[in-house]
Amino acid sequence: MDTISVIRTKRDGGRLADEQIDWVIDAYTRGEVADEQMSALAMAILLNGMDRAEIARWTAAMIASGERMDFSSLPRPTADKHSTGGVGDKITLPLAPLVAACGAAVPQLSGRGLGHTGGTLDKLESIKGWRASLSNDEMLSVLRDAGAVVCAAGEGLAPADRKLYALRDVTGTVESIPLIASSIMSKKIAEGTGSLVLDVKAGSGAFMKTADDARELARTMVGLGTDHGVRTVALLTDMSTPLGLTAGNALEVRESVEVLAGGGPRDVVDLTLALAREMLDAAGLVAADPAKALADGSAMDVWRRMITAQGGDPSAPLPVAGEREVVTASSTGVLTRLDAYAVGVAAWRLGAGRARKEDPVQAGAGVELHAKPGDMVTAGHPLLTLHTDTPERFAYATEALSGAIDIAPGGVAFTTTPVVLEHIA
Repeated sequence: MDTISVIRTKRDGGRLADEQIDWVIDAYTRGEVADEQMSALAMAILLNGMDRAEIARWTAAMIASGERMDFSSLPRPTADKHSTGGVGDKITLPLAPLVAACGAAVPQLSGRGLGHTGGTLDKLESIKGWRASLSNDEMLSVLRDAGAVVCAAGEGLAPADRKLYALRDVTGTVESIPLIASSIMSKKIAEGTGSLVLDVKAGSGAFMKTADDARELARTMVGLGTDHGVRTVALLTDMSTPLGLTAGNALEVRESVEVLAGGGPRDVVDLTLALAREMLDAAGLVAADPAKALADGSAMDVWRRMITAQGGDPSAPLPVAGEREVVTASSTGVLTRLDAYAVGVAAWRLGAGRARKEDPVQAGAGVELHAKPGDMVTAGHPLLTLHTDTPERFAYATEALSGAIDIAPGGVAFTTTPVVLEHIA
């Protein structure tokens, strides 16, 4: 095998043979294929695509580059969830303990935020003492004790993907659906879960801006899961408006705890329950009632055990930003649009997110919403509250919100978009 012939095959619109895929992934992981060569191949894949068999083999090669986890010793069926990311997407926090309270084991490997999308690990690290990095043995121990664990992926899990993802990030090839799908699914399949539910988001605050692109990604990932023996389904969900009423790390933890206590915003509760039902069904626990587990406090009990098992103090006060600034409604009427991407960028600029992986984040920074599309608002009354420890960021964050808010006269009829748009299996 040689790298140039592999690049040329895909550059000219050809299909990569299994042997070419296996060789190039292995050689790149070992450093025999240079970054500039893999960049050329990634761009050729972005431009010319891959068929289902190619994507399945590419995914298998990335899985084979590292270790595979095994949860077969657990007395419960395993179920996991992956979200493609959005603004205010705190769903993992109430969902993992909720599904565990209903009888499944939830091994949730999560990531950090980058740009306008928040990261689950960043949110949980706003809890005093909580640890994201666990060994495989520690992860298994937390699963046995609490039924759910949320942690960072270990170094040995799909190392080819870690290397390729960093390269795609700086070469303009992040948007390739075959590469997105194989990146996500290689880690999830290597993780060893028995079933997987995908939350694939569409809208301004998502990586997939249109429903058509999100649907294609969802179908590709469902196919990959099926081809690798993991029962996989997907929900296509709306990300044109932020989820819930908060975007920011400690702010979202607070809101998640409200959901676990039986309250919280309606859209967060609805999506949490919808995903929980899908996960329980995929795990064969069809008789379980997640709504009951929220109402009776059993999901909150699992949350407290899970946080404590990872060194956190679930009773400790959450960090609060030192400075606040209120954005008021410009007129009276019905709020018809609150753009998710703009809110995500504002939260990022306030310090809740990062531009580079090594950047620090502010635990208390973010955006708090006082209204959602469909609500009546009054001129001069609070619409958003901006939170940060560095008040010089306010102007930059407010700039991101310019043109992101539409208010129509009070008599205008308005129908909200449902949070779940489609089921894909």
